[in-house]
Amino acid sequence: MVFLPLKDDNPLKFIWFQFTTATLILINIIVFVWQQSLGEEGIVKVAMSAGVIPVTLLGDAKLPAEFAMLPPEATLITYMFLHGDWWHLIGNMLFLWVFGDNIEDAMGSFKFLIFYLVCGVAAGLAHAYANLGSEIPLIGASGATSGIVGAYIMLYPRVKMWSLAFMRLPLKLPAWIVIAAWLGTQLFFVFYEIQDGTAWWAHLGGFAAGILLVVLFKRADQPLFGAAPDR
Repeated sequence: MVFLPLKDDNPLKFIWFQFTTATLILINIIVFVWQQSLGEEGIVKVAMSAGVIPVTLLGDAKLPAEFAMLPPEATLITYMFLHGDWWHLIGNMLFLWVFGDNIEDAMGSFKFLIFYLVCGVAAGLAHAYANLGSEIPLIGASGATSGIVGAYIMLYPRVKMWSLAFMRLPLKLPAWIVIAAWLGTQLFFVFYEIQDGTAWWAHLGGFAAGILLVVLFKRADQPLFGAAPDR
């Protein structure tokens, strides 16, 4: 990752605390701890049962009875609350914490929750359509958090943000630079078809959904492409 976002200079304007953002993070942590308590076999069973599997969601394939706990359509919601390891969880929750509070502020807490889930569904569908023959379950909140990143660049592109460049050098940069570098990474891996186990199409699908949906979900008095705070 070129820039790892750490903190932005973007105070809340309409709400005094990001309750939905914090609750989503708490739920993800609780679910992950529960996953880890199941042992290796249990972790695999949960991923196969509640992750998005393209061949069962969009094709005619059926899961073995031991994994067929949910309708394939339901996994478009459940997959975004599962994670593969601690780093997977921490990375997604960091993005949710850094970007989520201001998007929740710009939409209102309930509308933000719906927005988050819809972006996650869009991300899951984008991944499934891009990997129609895949039998590997998609799990993780990165598609939904990518939607938040898409909304952020539409609302606050010039806000200054602390980030780690190449995981080493702390820099304070406009959000649009940080997000453009993130987007460039996604496009690079998709264009060159580099397979490293990351759901790049889910990220792009969620990001596109966030860009499109923010206009419908934001408060009427929240402008697009807002100016950076005077600081």
